[in-house]
Amino acid sequence: MRLVPASLRARLAVLFGAGTLLVLLLALSLLYLALDRQLAGAVDVALAGRSDDLMAGVRAQDLTAVAGDPMAQLYDSAGTPIATSVSIAGRVLLSPAQAREVRGTTVSSRTLPLGTDGAPLRVRLRSQPVGRTGQVLTVALPTAAVEDAGDRQLIVLAVAAPLLIALLAGLGWLLLRAALRPVDLLTREAAAISTLDSDRRLPVVRGDDEIARLAATLDGMLARLSVAFARERAFVDDAGHELRTPLAVLRGEIDLALGAVDDPDEVRESLLAAQGQVARLERLTEDLLLLARERAGALVVHRVPVDLTDLAIAETELLAPVTGLAFAVAGGPVVVEADADRLRQVLINLATNSAAAGATAAHLTIGADGATARLEWADDGPGFPPGLLAAAFERFVRGDPARSGASGAGLGLSIVRAVVAAHGGTAQLGNGGPLGGAVVTVRLPAG
Repeated sequence: MRLVPASLRARLAVLFGAGTLLVLLLALSLLYLALDRQLAGAVDVALAGRSDDLMAGVRAQDLTAVAGDPMAQLYDSAGTPIATSVSIAGRVLLSPAQAREVRGTTVSSRTLPLGTDGAPLRVRLRSQPVGRTGQVLTVALPTAAVEDAGDRQLIVLAVAAPLLIALLAGLGWLLLRAALRPVDLLTREAAAISTLDSDRRLPVVRGDDEIARLAATLDGMLARLSVAFARERAFVDDAGHELRTPLAVLRGEIDLALGAVDDPDEVRESLLAAQGQVARLERLTEDLLLLARERAGALVVHRVPVDLTDLAIAETELLAPVTGLAFAVAGGPVVVEADADRLRQVLINLATNSAAAGATAAHLTIGADGATARLEWADDGPGFPPGLLAAAFERFVRGDPARSGASGAGLGLSIVRAVVAAHGGTAQLGNGGPLGGAVVTVRLPAG
């Protein structure tokens, strides 16, 4: 059996009802106590007024005032009544011992046989000495009417409390339903949205409250997911396109080799061409795996102290004959905690991109800005097209759409950014620089 409601609305209603019950019971209890004290205070004030009036008469030796009072009695020093109200003739308010014990003004409640035929009657007594004569004056007032009023008040509160609680709980339920109606609408709409509804959005919730902000946040999240979904779909399309070309070439070369088994030279040429396409597929697969690991946060870098200047000099000496670029490296020793092989991959991709763009020279400037190491790559090529500058780090983005498939898949700069990001650094693109071409600035945390 489930004791806690599954619905948020029901749970909030239960909590609201329980809180209302506690607050209302506390408020009604305090109200009852305040009214009861007010009634008791009124009785004591009335007794004090009558006692003061009778005390003036007794001091003037006028005992008729006591006899004419509704319920009063005067005692001598021995506790014997010497004057009594006509309404309680033959009965006493205090016993002799109680009368002798009065030393100052005392107020108490008692049940005495003062009713009809000696029936018990609840009264409020006020006793006080009469000067230094030893006499004691006691004034009484029946409290049955006051107690009945208190009981009626308690009954009214006991009847009104459940009604008020039910009314407040009902109002709370209505308010909660109205407040959570947008949540139900958002839930139904979100459940109806599928991956095919990439442009579908949540309904707008008016206002500036928490629910409106939640709806705006969720709608923004859907927009970002839609963009990410579109990018992933484009990535799959581009990857399929890039893989299709070398696979088609590879298949054609294999078919040629099979058709020319009697011609060793033709078979060799076909196998060499197929080998080149396999190498291209291998590079493309490795690049895609690297980017996938970077997106998943699983790109491993083995950090060791690396001098960027020494690394750049050694690597450019190897790249110069391969790329045909004339390299110049400037800068002093700058040590970073990094993966040397990954940084070589960055330099290889930058050199490949510069050479593919038609550059003939590249300058590397290495320095440090406080706790950040800086490597600036600049070439004398045409630079990044203005429309490409903002998207050059994206996958499968190439500056020349007419470039042949052998020129690359457009993943070089994406890999540069991925490797730099895995080291906790940043990469920026620009144009101009010392050679007037493309400029790539890499910043890494200094060692």
